Amino acid sequence: METSIPVIGLAGYSNSGKTTFLEKLIAELKRRGYRVGIIKHTHHPVEFDQPAKDTWRHARAGADVVALAAPGGVSLIKKFDHEPVAEKVISMIDGVDVIVIEGYKKGKWPKIEIFQQGVTERPVIPAEELLAVVSNVPQSAGVPCFGLNDAVGTADLIERVIIKKEI
Repeated sequence: METSIPVIGLAGYSNSGKTTFLEKLIAELKRRGYRVGIIKHTHHPVEFDQPAKDTWRHARAGADVVALAAPGGVSLIKKFDHEPVAEKVISMIDGVDVIVIEGYKKGKWPKIEIFQQGVTERPVIPAEELLAVVSNVPQSAGVPCFGLNDAVGTADLIERVIIKKEI
């Protein structure tokens, strides 16, 4: 996958704490001055708009792309005939310093696994694809392990290895 924007994956089973940790990580990266893009992948159908709103009506009428522009941002809904591959979604993002992907577990980028003993039984990501583990118990995956509240340490690693590429 070729992109000029550094990409890091965040993976784990449902209810492992991915979103909660990601909120902390985003805040820490923003505190350091980075612009952060997020891709959230789901296998479940999602309603992207509010029923009866103009943009919803436009999409329902058949528009393939609907953009809603307002002070402070743009919301873009683009229809696909199939589930878009991660690389396609990545190519649609610009103006950020790093992209964090929650999901798309099979992607070919470094990943951080969120693992909570008592919630999940085993890791979801093969050890050779891991950059780090975030967990409520020490891990012996041969990569750095951070606590569930250690967004600072995790951001240090992402900044050094993914953003600045200091290996």
